[in-house]
Order: sequence, then C-alpha cells, then structure tokens
Amino acid sequence: MSISQAMCTSFKKELLEGKHNFLASGGNSMKLALYTSSASLGATTTAYSSTNEASGTNYTATGQALTNVNPTSSGTTAFTDFADLTFSNATVTANGCLIYNDTNGDRGVCVLAFGGDKTSTAGDFTIQFPAADASNAIIRIA
Repeated sequence: MSISQAMCTSFKKELLEGKHNFLASGGNSMKLALYTSSASLGATTTAYSSTNEASGTNYTATGQALTNVNPTSSGTTAFTDFADLTFSNATVTANGCLIYNDTNGDRGVCVLAFGGDKTSTAGDFTIQFPAADASNAIIRIA
C-alpha cells in the first residue's frame, strides 16, 4: 500500500463536466481526510473512502471542512487554494490525506503524500498549504 501525491484523474474530467465549484461563498464544501500508511491513494482515487482512514483523539472520520480560497489567475495559470487546516489537541498519525468534494458525491480532488508518518500527541496536527499563487497553489491549471 502507498500514498502517491497526485491530482485525481477523475477530478480533471469532472472539472470539464462542471461538478466542482471552489468559490469561497456559495461553492461546494471541500473536506480533508487523513490516512494511514496502509492506504492506497493516488491519481486513480475517485472518492472519499473510510478504508485505512486515520483515527485518534479529536480526529473525526470523514475529516474536516476546508476553507476555500476563491479561484483566480495570474498570467496563463488559474489556481485555487485553501486556508491552513488544524485538527486541535489531536492524537493522530497520518501518512497522507485526500481533499474531496463533500457537497457533490464525496468526489476526490487530490491526494497529498506527507513523505512518511506524521504524528501529533495531544497537540495540533496542522496541514499548511503553500502560497496561493500561480507557482505554488495546491490546485493549478497552467
């Protein structure tokens, strides 16, 4: 089993079908779920699944809602991002996560691999997103 960082292939197709709306106000609700090193996640992931999802104190199955950053563009690149996400006072170990569309069928958006197990013990487990710009945003279309 492994977690490979990738944009979900199904997400790319679903963008063209209009199934994802990233507007901060009135857009779809996006969530982030944490997974153990036993999970198999990558480009072929199509939807949220509870299989091998992390568990622990102050981490709830299905993860936590993300705060969308309005899509924008710079030059020839369109992009969107999310506000950093913290699971407060959590005791949990995760090897990666899935961002998914909670409003529209739990459809997978992207998989983030942490490069190894990351653990918090009665502390904050924070997902820090990169700068929301054309070179770094978590979702970019160039």
